[in-house]
Amino acid sequence: MKAIISTLLIFAGISAYAQTAPSKDIQIVMALLAAPEDQRENATVYGYDTDGDIILLRQGSNQTVCLGDDPNREGLSVASYHISAQPFMTRGWELKKEGNTFQEIFDIREAESKDGKLQLPDQGSVLNALTADEADVNWATGEANNTYTRSVIYIPWATAESTGLPLSPAGPGLPWIMNPGTHRAHIMINPARD
Repeated sequence: MKAIISTLLIFAGISAYAQTAPSKDIQIVMALLAAPEDQRENATVYGYDTDGDIILLRQGSNQTVCLGDDPNREGLSVASYHISAQPFMTRGWELKKEGNTFQEIFDIREAESKDGKLQLPDQGSVLNALTADEADVNWATGEANNTYTRSVIYIPWATAESTGLPLSPAGPGLPWIMNPGTHRAHIMINPARD
């Protein structure tokens, strides 16, 4: 359940913890942990400034975008996603900064997607979310132990009926569909923990 909540928070940009953002270099090191190794060198990286706003830390040249850890949330939570999700992510960040709740952000993006105002991630594009408990993170070096990665595969507007996916995991590590029939429909893959 913690993994699902963390993914929802990434999508909405909701925060509830306070610490100082690490340096730009450490934020980049940590954000890249979520990306596949062969995509890290040329990935674009976003992170946080001292006011807690999301900023571009490094412009990349490939299809991978990484998002650094929100200093207002306990533990480490970083993500990597396909560049086609950037308009969707940016809109969520804007709406959160305006003070909208998770549900309000969902509803606004749903309406804007249906109206064709908001470009959605490509069908089949991936978001990886890597997390670690606070005790397992070295904020000075950017190292993290005992990390856990789950994946989301975007399939906007898809349903359980159109995919054959269940609405909840049929067993440990098995995929399922979340937010079916909406702009945020996606396949959740939560690997079983060791």
